[in-house]
Amino acid sequence: MALRLDAFSEAALAELRRHNLLQLLVQRQLVAAAVADASPEPEALEQAKQQFLRNQKLTEPEALRAYLLNNCLSEADLTWQIELPLRIRAHCNEHYRHKAEAHFLARKNQLDRVVYSLLRVKDGYLARELYLRLDAGEANFADLAAEFSEGPEKQTKGILGPVPLTQAHPALAERLRTSPAGQLMQPFQIESWWLVARLESYTPATFDDNIATQMAAELFEQWVKEETSLRMRDLQLAGTGTTTA
Repeated sequence: MALRLDAFSEAALAELRRHNLLQLLVQRQLVAAAVADASPEPEALEQAKQQFLRNQKLTEPEALRAYLLNNCLSEADLTWQIELPLRIRAHCNEHYRHKAEAHFLARKNQLDRVVYSLLRVKDGYLARELYLRLDAGEANFADLAAEFSEGPEKQTKGILGPVPLTQAHPALAERLRTSPAGQLMQPFQIESWWLVARLESYTPATFDDNIATQMAAELFEQWVKEETSLRMRDLQLAGTGTTTA
């Protein structure tokens, strides 16, 4: 899959490098070449075009002409930009969807989502006191978190989520993964913090059409990233006159 950098002068390439745009150009060209033969549904393409024109208030011919002029675009350029997300999706479905479930299984722990209550303080004795008050029903989590918690959850009255399970510290994530919903956890220490936590809900990720589409897109993005790195390395070697065996 050849990159069309030969269309650029050395001066133009130097400017792209100076402004840190060369890698982005390589990436965009790789994507364009990969999806060139993708065939989205004509109805979907037309819907995307009409939606874009409505969103940008370009339904009047004069407004569209002004937009093209201001952005130095031809109608073909604009059509390509509108079609690109649909082409990418069609390409992903054709070439990566069969690998989507395996990728999902490898990523499942990162996709499970949780809602939990959290209270963190530096003082272990205070953490124990707050735990006992919660356990005895003398106070509710929201009020104690708003008053005593020393982390960002103070602003949300202790509630965090829904968020991916892996967003939490690994030690906390393991407790959330194994704790029954609604059960108050005894204080435990993570680094310099003492935490009191309670799982509110745990939503395991399930493999459905939406997740399959997401996984296929991730696999394509992974390919683009890897291929971009290879092409940038080749360009660096070419610039120094070095060739690979």
